[in-house]
Amino acid sequence: MSRSDTVRTGMLPVVGEVVVLRNGRWEIGVLPASGAALAYGRVLVGDRWRDLLRPTRTEHRTAPERCASFPLVPWSNRIADGRLRFEGREWMLARNGADGTAIHGATTGFAWTVVARDEDRVVLELSTRDLVGVNFPWRFRARVAYTLTGDGLSVTTTVENDDDETFPAGFGHHPYFQRSLAAGGPEAMLEVPARRGYALVRAMATGPAGDVPERADYRRLRPVGDVFVDDCLTDLEPGAPARIVYPAGPGLGEVEVRLTADPVYSHTVVYAPRGRSYFAVEPVTNCNGAFALLDTPGTEHGVFLLGPGEQRTGTFTLEVRETSVT
Repeated sequence: MSRSDTVRTGMLPVVGEVVVLRNGRWEIGVLPASGAALAYGRVLVGDRWRDLLRPTRTEHRTAPERCASFPLVPWSNRIADGRLRFEGREWMLARNGADGTAIHGATTGFAWTVVARDEDRVVLELSTRDLVGVNFPWRFRARVAYTLTGDGLSVTTTVENDDDETFPAGFGHHPYFQRSLAAGGPEAMLEVPARRGYALVRAMATGPAGDVPERADYRRLRPVGDVFVDDCLTDLEPGAPARIVYPAGPGLGEVEVRLTADPVYSHTVVYAPRGRSYFAVEPVTNCNGAFALLDTPGTEHGVFLLGPGEQRTGTFTLEVRETSVT
């Protein structure tokens, strides 16, 4: 191994660009230098490894938003026109979204440090205290842990206030799932137990949640479908998982993926672009455009306030269940 093949981290050397975790069900490739994103997430179905998450082309591994999955810290989704208002002050953030918004948090452009690693777990951390160009006006520390346990992949995110004043925050994760586990195989079916959704303008909420839009109504298991969906849902049924079911096909039994999340993930974003081989089911704490709703009465926006030294943590888990081929 040449010196150029090793990336030094806070505690451990990482060979090449990908930290690989693998057990009897899962294999994931973590990209510390690309915002703690995932290059891939594969599951063992029968005797074959199959991509559950959208695999990342090698040339795209330096762009977290083109990866299989990536963290959203210290907010999820968008800030309209990049204008962040809080307690009578306003900051102009970089508008890094194609729609002129500040999007997907402030950590995707930085390399994270591997602070712990073993065969089935890796912990990554990012401190913004000494970084330049962070798209957020306050200093914070973020930590993401990926853990494989049996049939499950658990992702734990922590955000800590490293500043000397209180600030608003949120977090989430953006996994892209394959529409099919096999070429030409049956399309995935989706169930999201959300009882309310938001009316969106430019993909952002403008007030309290109301009825679930018909296009995004997955309260009963149904095919993902070919209608464009980009919706934020809330009022999740306590204890009920979101489910992705891949029907049985030639040489492949039915595969069910259950997404369970801590209560801090009070929102779910469903994104299903037309004509693509993937879709997203995103566990997030806050609704789209939530910072603009901090002073809107009756809106359960999901933003939390962190005082100096305070932190907030949440875990979600993807559990795979397989029915044998008959």
